[in-house]
Amino acid sequence: MRLIALAVLLCALCGSASAQAPECKSIANPGLRLACYDKASPPVASSPVAAPPSRAVPTSKVDGSKYVDSIGAEEALVSQKIKNICRGC
Repeated sequence: MRLIALAVLLCALCGSASAQAPECKSIANPGLRLACYDKASPPVASSPVAAPPSRAVPTSKVDGSKYVDSIGAEEALVSQKIKNICRGC
């Protein structure tokens, strides 16, 4: 019986906690609504994050003028093998 009374009391207290929240939803102006929410629960100050050291971008050693289509060559080989799989199925 005590457990049921405790559960009812706990449920009753949870409802009153949500009733204490400010009515920021009813404010039409977005800037004022944001200020209302910030006032209700101020933003947490985070510790400053150190920026990672910038590294020099490595230069490419690949010659861009000589383009090799390796995917196209592989596609041609696979297509040739597939054509020989099924003869007269």
